[in-house]
Amino acid sequence: MEKNVVEIWGNCLKIIKDNINYQSFKTWFLPIKPLKLKDNVLTIQVPSQFFYEWMEEHYIGLLKKTIKKELGNEGRLEYSIIMDNTEKDPGPFSINVPAGEKKPTSNPSVSMPIDLNRGSSKEIPNPFIIPGLKKIKVNSQLIESYSFDNFVEGDCNRLARSAGYAVANNPGKTAFNPLLIYSNTGLGKTHLSHSIGLQVKDNFPDKTVLYVTTDQFINQFIDSVKNNNQNDFIHFYQMIDVLIIDDIHNLAGKEKTQDVFFHIFNHLHQKSNQIILTSDKSPVEMKGIEPRLLSRFKWGLSADLQIPDLETRIAILHKKLYNDGIEISKEVVEYLAYSINTNIRELEGAMISLLAQSSLNKKTITLELAKQMIDKFVKNTSREISIDYIQKIVCDYFKIPIDMINSKTRKREIVQARQLSMYFSKKHTKASLASIGLHCGNKDHATVLHACRTVNNLVETDKQFRVFVEELDKKIKL
Repeated sequence: MEKNVVEIWGNCLKIIKDNINYQSFKTWFLPIKPLKLKDNVLTIQVPSQFFYEWMEEHYIGLLKKTIKKELGNEGRLEYSIIMDNTEKDPGPFSINVPAGEKKPTSNPSVSMPIDLNRGSSKEIPNPFIIPGLKKIKVNSQLIESYSFDNFVEGDCNRLARSAGYAVANNPGKTAFNPLLIYSNTGLGKTHLSHSIGLQVKDNFPDKTVLYVTTDQFINQFIDSVKNNNQNDFIHFYQMIDVLIIDDIHNLAGKEKTQDVFFHIFNHLHQKSNQIILTSDKSPVEMKGIEPRLLSRFKWGLSADLQIPDLETRIAILHKKLYNDGIEISKEVVEYLAYSINTNIRELEGAMISLLAQSSLNKKTITLELAKQMIDKFVKNTSREISIDYIQKIVCDYFKIPIDMINSKTRKREIVQARQLSMYFSKKHTKASLASIGLHCGNKDHATVLHACRTVNNLVETDKQFRVFVEELDKKIKL
């Protein structure tokens, strides 16, 4: 290799480095090798077809100006592209292409037809090929049952669902890009993200939709580093029209993966391709994520999913039973919904356990069977006592309808049940007085305090009432 070739390319790199950010310089220019200089034509070697295409698309103007500055107006640039050969003739080979004259350089080993979105065929040049990824490209990794039809809407998730539906009908064109859905585990983040992807595929069959967990993304990147094809990895993800990444908080502490994702994110966002992320924390609470990434997470909409209220939990169980073609009495469904309020996953798990108990033991699903199963299930899951659960226990004990406790009636037995619900809610939950009052007939905190004093007074003066309180306390703590 001629010495002046190295010097000239080194001078070019100094100019280029001053005109682009360091990460782009490191990614796209450091891997280039100067090969020769002949007749004012500088030949540089690039590691892949994709690399060549990227240089031509993004940096050809900068390269031409730099070459002319170093070699004069007659200076020219030529690429030597390293190509993978076919299996019949193994080993790489190179082809030379003049700069500014980009041509297709397809090769059997670096392009393949891919069946995407309901059987339509789409040729993607130089797809990123690593073990396990071929399947993702074919079916997007979306679960058909996680559709909007099966996603029960309630006050707890209305904002996130509405935003998701808007994105699905106009991906990349709404203000919700990226859309970040966050919540504690088991509240429907993954379901909602799949729903969006499935709806996009229905509405826009030609769009490439990909769902991937953050752990998969990290492992794929590690493999690309080992195989020295990081650029192909980046290119593959930059071709996705709708990218869904689950549990993005798992990027915490992974600096190199964050750096790669940062560039993928920027490319997709600039092209108005849709990005959907899920996390167990809001961007403000995420630790170990670079500030520049966190700021981009905040560009669109961050929508949270709350613990579903009683009405929504009942609707979720009814929907599940309807889809499975199973009938269970209303009182059993309500008991399940009252008893488990931690998350949807545990709620559905309890119902499946109940169905299994009934089937294996050949018993009819009764309220008594549900209570036996829930007692064991609740102990195993360390259930936190809720206001709803307390109201259910109190109403069952006095045999009054649950909706009466929230009514405005002043009947003595209803007032007493309401006061006991307030008393036990203060004793067994961490809810504020205002929150307890809101759940018990929309009363204020002063009413809750009055109810607690009344119950304490009656316990001291009324023997029968004291028995009520003791029995109820045991039932609530079971």
